[in-house]
Amino acid sequence: MAKTRSNSAVALKLVPREPLVEQTLRVGCADETELNPKIAAFLASAQPATPCLVVDLDTVAHGYHMLRWHLPLAKVFYAVKANPATEVVSMLRNLGSNFDVASRGEVDLCLEQGARPERISFGNTIKKERDIAYAYQHGVRLFAFDSIGELEKLSRAAPGARVFCRILVECEGAEWPLSRKFGCTPEMAVDLLRQARQFGLEPYGVSFHVGSQQTDLTQWDGAIGRVAAIFSVLAQSDIQLKMVNIGGGFPARYRSDVLGIERYAAAVMTAMTRHFGNDLPEIIVEPGRSIVGDAGVIQAEVVLISRKDYDEDKRWVYLDIGKFNGLAETMDESIKYRIKVPCEGPTGPVILAGPSCDSADILYEKTEYQLPLALEAGDKIEILSTGAYTSSYSSVGFNGFAPLKTYCI
Repeated sequence: MAKTRSNSAVALKLVPREPLVEQTLRVGCADETELNPKIAAFLASAQPATPCLVVDLDTVAHGYHMLRWHLPLAKVFYAVKANPATEVVSMLRNLGSNFDVASRGEVDLCLEQGARPERISFGNTIKKERDIAYAYQHGVRLFAFDSIGELEKLSRAAPGARVFCRILVECEGAEWPLSRKFGCTPEMAVDLLRQARQFGLEPYGVSFHVGSQQTDLTQWDGAIGRVAAIFSVLAQSDIQLKMVNIGGGFPARYRSDVLGIERYAAAVMTAMTRHFGNDLPEIIVEPGRSIVGDAGVIQAEVVLISRKDYDEDKRWVYLDIGKFNGLAETMDESIKYRIKVPCEGPTGPVILAGPSCDSADILYEKTEYQLPLALEAGDKIEILSTGAYTSSYSSVGFNGFAPLKTYCI
């Protein structure tokens, strides 16, 4: 007889519970601009051409170990898209990490760095059928989907594979929200997972993502509650799901204060036991930003400082890095980086912009940034916590500006 978790969950309606309350102190400070001593020493001795990204591999390892320490029951699948540097992937493979990939190129990258195919999850819900077949032929057996069309491709190109369905969840509290591009409703997920078994695939689990740089710990509780309801409904059809993929969302330190990773881990496990009791499924987490974000520093050069009017107080500060060669996450001024400058003294408001001949290449115009009045063209600045989603977002050469070069130390 199929085991059910809760009869009240059959209709996928969750009984409201008292909200989780977070009362811990926050760590980080918007004014902190300390520079990693190891990176500072490298910049001083090597004096690399700017712009460049410098990643401290020891900090990457620390981020990985902290997550493993605070979430010991979860399997870590590093989101390769956050920073695909071969040194990062190789080191994380040596530490025992699994990998979340989004393309054939990332499959190859992980395999070339020694990752076993059983440690790779093809987590993109939008895949070419020939890329599914390629990954399957190379031993990958875990795939994401969120639609009947993707499921049909998987049934043809990856027979017998384990599949998990991504559901839509709210992203309130995320500084980089994820749109409705990925996921389906829980009701649709139930139907699709039933269909997966009929297609000869193994309906393995459910995934979600509460948004990148998530600041609201209660978001995991609602999402996990929806997943638990799906588990219960499918148990009625004798489909025993085995895995919950909680995605990413754990933060790096930008200008806003953030909680420590231990508080995020506690919120996740509280939600898991709240909705699954002692019968916990396999847990997968897909961190990217929280592992590599704080490990990286971009050094850039001030190219020009100007004003648009004699009576205007705000200066325009143009850098040799912008949206198209590394700082794509400044789009809509979503991610607000901390900036270290070489001079002190009185400050004034600035608009920060990139070097390209594109009017969209403005980093911060609405967000208040104050930089020293003594700042001059030719000065070097450091943009902190830029290890994630910078080099991987950099264009191949828009306007002839070279892709962001990465140094792993």
